[in-house]
Amino acid sequence: MIQPDARRLGITRLKTRHLSLLLYLHEHRSVLRAAEAANMTQPAASKMLAEMESLLGVPLFERHARGVEPTRYGQVLIRRARSALSEIGRAQDEIAALSSGRMGQASIGTVVNPGTNLVPQAIAMVKRDYPDILIKVEMDYSRPLVAKLLDGQLDIVVGRIMGPEGAGELDFESLADEPHAVLARAEHPLAHQSQVTHADLAAYGWIMPPPGSVLRSRLDMVFLEHGQPPPQNIVETGSLPIIVHLLRNSDMLTALPPESVQFYLQMGHMCVLPINLGVRMEYFGIVRRRNHQLSPGAERVLEALRAASHKLYQARSGSHWPGV
Repeated sequence: MIQPDARRLGITRLKTRHLSLLLYLHEHRSVLRAAEAANMTQPAASKMLAEMESLLGVPLFERHARGVEPTRYGQVLIRRARSALSEIGRAQDEIAALSSGRMGQASIGTVVNPGTNLVPQAIAMVKRDYPDILIKVEMDYSRPLVAKLLDGQLDIVVGRIMGPEGAGELDFESLADEPHAVLARAEHPLAHQSQVTHADLAAYGWIMPPPGSVLRSRLDMVFLEHGQPPPQNIVETGSLPIIVHLLRNSDMLTALPPESVQFYLQMGHMCVLPINLGVRMEYFGIVRRRNHQLSPGAERVLEALRAASHKLYQARSGSHWPGV
């Protein structure tokens, strides 16, 4: 059995081409197809895989008639390899940016509500002082964003840590909670009622997040708790522009933080229905990888997020939306 010190020495001898092949094997589950993707012969790929396993002293893949499957050791290395290669790629981008006179770049992931106010405000603050920083923004649900953060594809996520997987590798700075209300177009039939029930809501079509999301599970549970089956007439999307268009042009309903469509509420295009839906999400915040050194550009974004959140959520701490 290879001792831990020898295994540590072995892993330092892995090269980027080893890690690249590892990811191709994970993706294709076939030595032949992985070799083709890596632009090498099958014998060369098999030899390189054997080299990795020899250096580490553990089997990384199980061979069977249908191809290969990663072992538990392989799964660990695959996750770390993806992050390492992503870091190398981003280092190349930063070097290229610095050599051209720019401060580099930052990649941010955000959930919907802070993506409509906090994140744009923070970006505007950064761009005023550092116009040469390239900022990339991705909007999604917390779980896929945090997965990309752990893989090194994102610098910062404004969202939630939804489960124990990877939680020990993350730091979380709480910002604000996110009460959800039922939103509809201003001329919706339910908008003129003084009181709305869950049975009333169930009679209309709904715009829902995808299955498996925390919000979808909680919405389904709320209807069941009030003696109603979850809505069956649904459109599944996480795209805010599509949600807004559907709300304004149909009698469909959705559950969102009112702040995410504040403009349409203020203009009278939408309304918050008079019902306490009973759905409340955990506090969202700034999520980062623990002990990870941010690039100069990402540091500027982090500072701006903290400053903007202080102004935004302190100012709105006493705000109230009807029906929330």
